Amino acid sequence: MIQKIWESRPYDDPSALRLAAELGVSPLTARLLCMRGLEEPEQARRFLSPALSDLHDPFALVDMQATVERISGAIARHERIAVHGDYDVDGVTSTVILRRALELLGADVIHFIPERLRDGYGLQPASIERLHAEGVRLVISVDCGIRGVEAADRARALGVDLVITDHHEPDTTLPRALAVINPKRHDCGYPDKNLAGVGVALKLVQALCIRAGRESWLPAFVKIAAIGTLADVVPLTGENRVIAKLGLALLSKGPHRVGLQALIDVCGLTGQEIDSYDVGFVLAPRVNAAGRMSTPDIAARLLLASDESMAEEARVLAGQLDAENLRRRQEEAEIVARARKAIEADPDIGARSVLVVCGEGWHRGVIGIVASKLVDAFHRPAIVLSIDGEVAHGSCRSIPTFDMLAALESCGGLMTRFGGHRQAAGLTIEAGRIRELRQAVNVWADRLIQPDDLRPRLWLDGPLQLPSIGAHVMTELSTLAPFGAGNPSPVFHASGVEVVDGPRVLKERHLKMSFRQEGRVLRGIAWRAAEREAFVTQHRRAIDVAFSVEQDSWNGEQYLQLSVADFRAPV
Repeated sequence: MIQKIWESRPYDDPSALRLAAELGVSPLTARLLCMRGLEEPEQARRFLSPALSDLHDPFALVDMQATVERISGAIARHERIAVHGDYDVDGVTSTVILRRALELLGADVIHFIPERLRDGYGLQPASIERLHAEGVRLVISVDCGIRGVEAADRARALGVDLVITDHHEPDTTLPRALAVINPKRHDCGYPDKNLAGVGVALKLVQALCIRAGRESWLPAFVKIAAIGTLADVVPLTGENRVIAKLGLALLSKGPHRVGLQALIDVCGLTGQEIDSYDVGFVLAPRVNAAGRMSTPDIAARLLLASDESMAEEARVLAGQLDAENLRRRQEEAEIVARARKAIEADPDIGARSVLVVCGEGWHRGVIGIVASKLVDAFHRPAIVLSIDGEVAHGSCRSIPTFDMLAALESCGGLMTRFGGHRQAAGLTIEAGRIRELRQAVNVWADRLIQPDDLRPRLWLDGPLQLPSIGAHVMTELSTLAPFGAGNPSPVFHASGVEVVDGPRVLKERHLKMSFRQEGRVLRGIAWRAAEREAFVTQHRRAIDVAFSVEQDSWNGEQYLQLSVADFRAPV
């Protein structure tokens, strides 16, 4: 097991004391806010209590005004509009909210989401041709298209107006579209650069609502946008936090349209408070499973189902998503096992800074998840490729210190297509050139990656002694939720803790135990840490523990427990 590097998040103690006094919050909350860069009282106040009024003016985005005018003209002239989405949760939710908004405004609108195995990735000329043949005169892309130069040229040739809305990194030259809305445009001064694709789509919906005097519609769209935002693992700060926190509250409260309710029902979340974990690990995988395993249109049709007469159809669609998710998990487990075997058996793969693994016929719908699991297991960037005849399709995931997109750009001539972010990307390459790719990307990586970059870091939010942990701590932590990228769940540490019960191996994977410090006893679980049983037993009289505080329930009673992130011998 790779030993983690424990590092404490820096903060300024006087600033935390001032923040606690000005906001009337505890020193613990003030410390956590400062560690997240929220030292200014007004900034911290907006973080703790976000509101829709905190959303920026959507017309501050370059090309937003022209887009709204073109859409308004299309609606007035009864021109057919197509929303072109993408097949992940971000793309599906983007498609749903924009299509729904256009329908409410009276547009003649359809949607198209490419199927990854049939239509390929992103905005393609063939898709533009297909939509043109269906009478579409305005295409609006969501969560894709920023590098769709050929598709934009084809649209121009056919006389189809194309609006691109996206959040991926643009190339040096933008597609020649009617409008390109992307906060990452180099000439765009929009203050929030980290929106998910659905966040950019929401800004267009917000602009349309303002133009139509229908701002009261916005909360219903925020609720769906929260699912895509949380699933896309963008930083939960700024507008993303507004979307996520308010959207989760609306998802928990209800009521919902029949499609969303059917999804919540099949996930077993009915009547529960829905948090970021529920979205990321329960709701989103089912929505994603449609695009990964069959057709993303199942998920889009489900979330678009609004009329009560569609309740039975919605239940059937939700059941399909559940079944596809089960199939996805089975495929994923099989490919992970094969990939790990290749890494552990072949030094040319396993001894490199970037893991590049491939397999004939690996399901392209799950290789992205497999890459993420390899990063988690080996703490190295990973590229997983599915070989289909003479072509291989790859998904890439990275560690925080390594720019995967830059690595691909360094050897771009090897690939027929690539794109994405610093941390996640996709590519297409001739199967015969995979070995060249492995060599080239590792030459690039070996110049940049330091040995400590390949050791996971555990960022700590300071000490928290067990006697100090009570219900008030859980209440304080809940004000900082939802947690995720950019706002991680706080991890504290306590030194010289005694293990008084256990450790006991749970389900052959986890460790369950009880801790005692200065008379205070708390239960704890170390997830996926069964191999550390001997270490914990050896240091049971005094051990350093890094942990998060969670609330659990048993037989109707709620109690606090520690979710253990790591152990180490007392320093």
